[in-house]
Amino acid sequence: MRAEWGDHIAKKLKHRLAELAAADSLADIPHHPPARCHELGGDRKGQLSVDLVHPYRLIFVPDNDPVPRKEDGGLDRASVTRVLILEVADTH
Repeated sequence: MRAEWGDHIAKKLKHRLAELAAADSLADIPHHPPARCHELGGDRKGQLSVDLVHPYRLIFVPDNDPVPRKEDGGLDRASVTRVLILEVADTH
């Protein structure tokens, strides 16, 4: 991680990965700063991210099959118990 992203981003990335690993579900990851877990839109619809060091984010998708949904079709974060990490990216 350090070789690819440098010390500061590597430290934040390790922290975010530990948060995701320790969570019982995605509902345990706050949608407000500092993690700011949120769903992405556009060509990244279905993906989520957590903030690292601006402008970088850790991008992932729910890894439950099927993806848990609420009655209104939204993502049921309390039922997402697994995620698949896709990448670290600047989505801006």
